[in-house]
Amino acid sequence: MSVLEIIGVIVSALAIWLTARRRMLCWPVGLASVALYGWIFFDAKLYSDMLLQGAFAVLQVYGWWVWLEQGKRNTQVDSGEVRVQAVTPKALLMGLLLAVIGSAVLGSLMARFTDAALPYVDASLTAFSLVAQYWTARRYIASWWLWIAVDVVYVGMFLFKGLYPTSGLYALFVALAVIGLRDWSRAAARVEPAQTPHAA
Repeated sequence: MSVLEIIGVIVSALAIWLTARRRMLCWPVGLASVALYGWIFFDAKLYSDMLLQGAFAVLQVYGWWVWLEQGKRNTQVDSGEVRVQAVTPKALLMGLLLAVIGSAVLGSLMARFTDAALPYVDASLTAFSLVAQYWTARRYIASWWLWIAVDVVYVGMFLFKGLYPTSGLYALFVALAVIGLRDWSRAAARVEPAQTPHAA
C-alpha cells in the first residue's frame, strides 16, 4: 500500500460517483485519476492497464466534449445532468466484438514481448474497459452493465497482485456501477414518456 495508491482510490471513486450522478465534473476528475493509476499500474507491471490509462485519458476528453455538446441541446442542463440513451443492437455487437479481438491481440503481444503479469486477463480487462468507457461517453445505459462485469474481475486480479486498496476501490466501483445503472435507468424512464408522440 502506498500514499499514491490511496490518493488514486479516493480520486477514482469520486470520478465514478460524479459519473453516476451525470455531473460534468466527472471528466476532469477522471483525468486526474487516470494519471495517478498510470503510474501505479506501471509500478505493478500491469502494462496493459498502464496503457489503458492513456487511452482513458483520450476517452475522458472525448466524453467531456460529447457531454458538453449534448448539454447545449438539452433542457436538463440547468440541473447539471446529462440525458442518457439505450445502446443500439449494432453498437452493442460491434463493441463486444472489438473487445474480444482487442483482448486476443493485446494479450498475445504482452505475453510475447513483456514481463507482464497475467497478460491475457489484464489485456481482456483493458479491451472491455475501453468499450465501457466509450459507451459511457456516448451516454449508453449498457455501459454500467459492462462496468459491473469488468470491475468484478478486476477485484480478483488486484487481490491476486496484492494491490489491496485498489481491489477495495474496484469493489466500490461495482457498487457505484449498480447505483449508476439504477440512476441512469430511472432518468431514461422519466424522459421516455415526454418523448412519446401524442395520438392523433
